Amino acid sequence: MALCACATLATGTRASAANFGAPPSGDVPIFFDDQHVYASPDVLTHARVLAALVKDGEIYVPLRSMFEALGATVTVSPDGRTVTADKPGARVSVRVGDPHVVINGESRPLDVPPIVVAGVVLVPVRVLSEGLGAYVAWLPDRRAVVVRYVPPAVVPPPTPAPTVAPTAAPTAAPTPAPPLPTAMPTEKSYTAFVQAAYSRPNNANEFVAGGFCDSFIVNVAYAPIRSKFAVKADARQDTYVTSNNAVDAFGNHYTQFATIDGGTAFTPVFFARQTTLDVRLEYQVAAPRVYVGLGYLHASTNYGYPALDAVGFGIEKLPDLRPGIGVYGSVFDYPSASGTYSVGAPTSPDAGASYTQRYAILTYDVGATLVARHVPVYLFGGYGGNRYTVKQNAPIGQTHSGPYIGLGVKI
Repeated sequence: MALCACATLATGTRASAANFGAPPSGDVPIFFDDQHVYASPDVLTHARVLAALVKDGEIYVPLRSMFEALGATVTVSPDGRTVTADKPGARVSVRVGDPHVVINGESRPLDVPPIVVAGVVLVPVRVLSEGLGAYVAWLPDRRAVVVRYVPPAVVPPPTPAPTVAPTAAPTAAPTPAPPLPTAMPTEKSYTAFVQAAYSRPNNANEFVAGGFCDSFIVNVAYAPIRSKFAVKADARQDTYVTSNNAVDAFGNHYTQFATIDGGTAFTPVFFARQTTLDVRLEYQVAAPRVYVGLGYLHASTNYGYPALDAVGFGIEKLPDLRPGIGVYGSVFDYPSASGTYSVGAPTSPDAGASYTQRYAILTYDVGATLVARHVPVYLFGGYGGNRYTVKQNAPIGQTHSGPYIGLGVKI
């Protein structure tokens, strides 16, 4: 594995306060003690030095270049994944993919692990400050990373006093440290979030042939940044008034609905409520925050139909919740959601018989978040719902789908 070498511009060359473009993303220049630091080979693109990388809100710097610039000796393990820097009084070791840094034998956590980009090992800037005592900051006005390092002052031994007239050795005046720029705080990733939203989806089933209903949605997730596993729970309640599509001889309105035997029946108009709980255990397969998972779904109603239970699978992109606009989405399939009910009417020819009702249920969701910097509350919205397909002893299919909007809190 190749690691980048480090060099600086010739002495006396100063970095200008040029406008480096948009807020941090992609490659950005590094200034080390007011000089450009180059990645090897020295490449310029649009007058910018390709040295540091900003990815998902984290600033990465080339490990070997910066450690050698700070006076450290860098060694690499035979597999090329563990890099160690040594200098008097400090020993720092990192491993690609491991979100920890070992400083003088003590392991400390990192927000993100070291990565390899184009054969170069990049580490988060915290490794420089915590490992070797450098000052690291992001300068938004220059769109650049600034690294400053003042080596500990070496006090010279006292000068021997003359024999005839002994005098005290002069005290060396301390070298003042250069002024440091104000650091921009780093936005941390989340461990969990809670969201609540309102929706007016289109609703269709045996009791209503389309139309809007009121839906309330709550999402809870626990997804630590240093873990490959995540847990997500979605609760949804759809409420609506059934159709008044039938009128008797006295002018009273009734709801005419389909039955499982292909016939029709009547019931007074009523306020229907359907509640769904969807719990998922997920495993991350890609960055940022893309998971595959197993899900358990439970659906119930207030009008006497059997509760449905199902196990399914799917894929989900959890929100990043970084400042700005982000996206998320999911698709989960529950191929056999079933529940059992008994015929209770004593006059029915099927009295006492038990039946299993079964649907295939598909849930889907896609949306976007709007997150402000250093504020835990955020806005989100999107389009989502579910589709029930009849498999056994059910009258017709169902759909609940439409746009929603809500507020969330990241933790």
